[in-house]
Amino acid sequence: MLVPYSWFQILWYFYIYGFLGWCSEVAFAAIAHGKFVNRGFVNGPICSIYGFGVMSVLLVLGPLKSSLWLLFGGSVLFTSVIEYFTGWVLEKVFHDKWWDYSKRPLNIKGYVCLEFSVLWGIACVFVVDVFQPLVAKVVDLIPKKLGWVLLGTFSALWIADNIITAMEIRKLPKKLHALQAIENSLTAISDEIGEEIYIRASDAKDRGMEVYTDAKEKGAQIAEKGEQIAEKRAENSLMRR
Repeated sequence: MLVPYSWFQILWYFYIYGFLGWCSEVAFAAIAHGKFVNRGFVNGPICSIYGFGVMSVLLVLGPLKSSLWLLFGGSVLFTSVIEYFTGWVLEKVFHDKWWDYSKRPLNIKGYVCLEFSVLWGIACVFVVDVFQPLVAKVVDLIPKKLGWVLLGTFSALWIADNIITAMEIRKLPKKLHALQAIENSLTAISDEIGEEIYIRASDAKDRGMEVYTDAKEKGAQIAEKGEQIAEKRAENSLMRR
């Protein structure tokens, strides 16, 4: 089967979705835990599992986009396999779980659970049917020479970041000052972007709570008014009798 994308497109899609995945994880952590957490495996603002995952979905499930239910079912199954395999490999290699669904219902060894598998399925349908065509148009607008220069830079930093992370996990000494400089720069970039996402997500959460509180108060007022009107009608009815 011929791959429907060029290497230029594949690499750009990988970094775009890896970055957006990282942003979504940071926003989720901000709302759920009320603090900024760098949810990536590496120091930079990239969640590689999202990049690899979305590219795999586009390549494998793209042909199913003509059928919504086939695309959704395939997405649930396929993303569950990816998440399970990735979680298992990471735990075997680094002796630690990078996520744990053990406390959620219908989970498999904490690597996957029905709730998130369904959410991934819905997300994949949205990406394949709605979002990916927009991303493809944006990538097609990038000049090839400039695009390859940027991809070369991103790739060099991503590879270095993965090496640094592996060294940290294995507790190997970083003898090259250049590696330390790269780590500090990537961490600073992630922290700056992450803090901005955290602030915006927290503000959105607060506004949502305010709207919910106002709506709840208005609902109580309307209910009270309704009870008063009902009581008056009942009194008038008794007086007429």
